[in-house]
Amino acid sequence: MSEVQAGSNVLQISNSSIKVLLADDSEIVRRGIRQLLAAETEIEIVGEAVNFAQTIRMTRDLNPQVVILDLHMPDENNIRPQEVKSLVTLGSQLLAISIWNEKDSKELAESLGADVLLDKMNLASTLIPTIMQLKRERGIAPAFRKTKK
Repeated sequence: MSEVQAGSNVLQISNSSIKVLLADDSEIVRRGIRQLLAAETEIEIVGEAVNFAQTIRMTRDLNPQVVILDLHMPDENNIRPQEVKSLVTLGSQLLAISIWNEKDSKELAESLGADVLLDKMNLASTLIPTIMQLKRERGIAPAFRKTKK
């Protein structure tokens, strides 16, 4: 086990779990996703972001294997969702979520290189199976962590 400092919380990281970064501007949505994922021992939330800039920074710092990303977060730093495409090149698999499951959301998710787009209204039944399917089909690589001295 190792520790990662994220804000005021120190997170315990085990070597066998799927490391997930949760990025959504809504505390209620993040809380619901935390509750869903808490029951799954193979999945561990290593951090939470509330905007695109924070998502990019935390992905670089925490090296999650999966980023659960709200496609329609507002961002005071004027970072466009397309700029988040760099997350995929950092080695994270992108699991996009949206309340609007329409053509525009699907096109945006595809342009970002997202592995999948899930409707927020169905996360209770789709989120964990989708993460586990990504692990099986696409082979989530072990997390490599940067150590700070």
